[in-house]
Amino acid sequence: MKRASRPVVITDAEHSQGDQLHSREVRYLMMMSIRALCLIAAAVLVGVHAPLLWLWIPICLVGMVVIPWLAVILANDRPPLRRTRGAEKSTAAPADQPEALSPGTTIRIIDAED
Repeated sequence: MKRASRPVVITDAEHSQGDQLHSREVRYLMMMSIRALCLIAAAVLVGVHAPLLWLWIPICLVGMVVIPWLAVILANDRPPLRRTRGAEKSTAAPADQPEALSPGTTIRIIDAED
């Protein structure tokens, strides 16, 4: 079994599937609540014949059309993968640096399973 060059750090672990699902559900509900508010605002503005109605109604309509589309897209999206701390570093040793161990040296690995 090949070992990784760096140990796995628990802080690098991804959030659980349940946590990711919960955050997406909350985001979806918040966005759909904003859509509902746009619908209610449009109905109230039309009912009271508000000034600048020609400006507010298209804004509310765009909110009612665009927000559900974004809510579905974002609810089905998972969070981006995080890069690990050593991912940007090259694992190959530079050619001008001598090897840390001499060719005859053996490395002893202590494993919990041994």
